[in-house]
Amino acid sequence: MDSAEIEQRIVNIVSDAGVEVLGADCDFSVTVISDQFKGLMPVKRQQMILVGFADVLASGALHALTVKPFTLDEWNKKYSNLVQIGL
Repeated sequence: MDSAEIEQRIVNIVSDAGVEVLGADCDFSVTVISDQFKGLMPVKRQQMILVGFADVLASGALHALTVKPFTLDEWNKKYSNLVQIGL
């Protein structure tokens, strides 16, 4: 799998998602920002994404996928200080 395939699978699951994919080969980490996560516990958010990768995880085509899910408000609160200092 490559980054573009991973991003496309996530967008197919969460249509309004902002996605950042890091990694290579069979080991990736994704940050997913979507308001569809509102009201869901972090583990439910991760499961929501990982269900779309069950086939490639089971086959070994993808060995590891770390999912960091945020709502837009959570993302903005967590990283707003970076914008203020110019990062």
